[in-house]
Amino acid sequence: MDAFEIDPLTAQPAPTAPVPDVMLLAAGLGTRMRPLTFETPKALIEVAGKPLIDHAIDAAIAEGCTRFAVNAHHKADQVAAHVARLQSALPDLAFAVSHEKDRLLDTGGGLKRALPLLETDPVLALNTDTFWVPYADTPIARMAQAYADGEADIVLLCVTPEKATGFWKGPDFLYAEDGTLSAKLGRPVVYAGAALIGRDIAASGPDIPFSLYAHFAAARDKGRLKGVMIEAPWFHVGDPNAIARTEQVIGAAL
Repeated sequence: MDAFEIDPLTAQPAPTAPVPDVMLLAAGLGTRMRPLTFETPKALIEVAGKPLIDHAIDAAIAEGCTRFAVNAHHKADQVAAHVARLQSALPDLAFAVSHEKDRLLDTGGGLKRALPLLETDPVLALNTDTFWVPYADTPIARMAQAYADGEADIVLLCVTPEKATGFWKGPDFLYAEDGTLSAKLGRPVVYAGAALIGRDIAASGPDIPFSLYAHFAAARDKGRLKGVMIEAPWFHVGDPNAIARTEQVIGAAL
C-alpha cells in the first residue's frame, strides 16, 4: 500500500515510502508487570481506558497501516480472543495471530516465525508496552522514508531519555546528525519500541529464541542502523506503577 502527498511544484500526488505491515510483539510473560499479568497478558492490561496493544494499533492505523500480526504465548487464548474481536470490529483491516505454543521465541524469533503473515518489505515490529499519541506525530512515515533512502538495513524509532516517560534505564544508542545510530558518536537516545526491518534480515537468525537486538547490533556494526526521533509524547508501561503515571501524562497531553 502506497501513501501519497501533494507535490507543491506539480500539484500532483507524489508517492512516498510504502506503508509497512506491522508485527505486534505480545507474547512476553510480563514479569515486571506482576501481579497483574498472573491473570491477564501484559498486552491486554488497560491504560487510559484501553488495552496496551490497542494504543499501539491506534498509532499504526493513524498512519495507514492495515495488516497486523500478533504473536501469542503467555495467556495466548486471551490474546487470540482479543485479536478476533478487533478483526470483527475493524473488518477493513487484516489481523492474524502467530502462536508460540511450545516456547517463547523472544522478539527476533517471534518476528521470524510470524513473517509469513506479513507481506511488505520492510516490516514494522512494534512493542506493545510502548506507544505514542496517535496523530501527534507521523514517525512511521519518517521511518519508512529513512529506510527507502537506501542507507539503512534497519530504522529504529528513538526518544531522548528526558522525554521517555516510564523508562528508567540508560540510553541504548548514540544518535549522529545524519541519523546513524552507533556506540561511538552522537547524543544518547532510547530505543522507542518500533523497528522497521528488511524481510531478509527479519527472516534470518537462529532456530532458537533470540532478541531483535542481535539484528540491531549487526546493522550498527556495519553502519547500517538509522534512527528517527519521536516528536510526540511517548510512553513505556513496564510495571504497575507506570500505569497511573502514564494516564496522568496522557491526560495532560490530550
